[in-house]
Amino acid sequence: MTAATEPARPRRSDATRAAILQAARDRFAAEGYERATIRAIAADARIDPSMVMRYYGNKEGLFAAAAEFDLRLPDLTAVPPGQLGEVLIRHFLDRWEGDETLAALLRAASTNPGAADRMRTIFADQITAAVAAFGTDPATAARRAGLVAAQTLGLAFTRYIVQLPPMVTMTPEELIAWVAPTLQRYLTGLPEN
Repeated sequence: MTAATEPARPRRSDATRAAILQAARDRFAAEGYERATIRAIAADARIDPSMVMRYYGNKEGLFAAAAEFDLRLPDLTAVPPGQLGEVLIRHFLDRWEGDETLAALLRAASTNPGAADRMRTIFADQITAAVAAFGTDPATAARRAGLVAAQTLGLAFTRYIVQLPPMVTMTPEELIAWVAPTLQRYLTGLPEN
């Protein structure tokens, strides 16, 4: 076999990156973002910590690369049209309250371009697909999804990251009462154009 026809062997750097990502996913899942350390992740991957920094820059960059996050959005086609906003904000509050991974990704996204890109991809792809599925006009699905993402990410940032007192002291039911009508309008309101 000539060099041109030999199957390409995986590069050693690819194997190293894969080992780092797997170790990071395992460590973040077991310990959470705050307690997981670059040194522990490197030890799990059996490499020097400097290699983690070489490939991912810092902990936020590594977390962004390792984050495989499914928003587990409800099937909006099964929701009565008048309850879409309530169902969606209730779902997001349950997700934010029950999983520190989303808050860690949001925290990282505020300072790390790689994490911000990951957050954009997760929210844009998953929310747009959910919004498009319940029959909204395809021409406005991405905009509607963007508005929903802006509302929910803003709420999450002020409640879980900045911990703005009025946002923290409201109960989930109070937040649902305030935010659900806005999401409902974003999801089903007709643009004037």
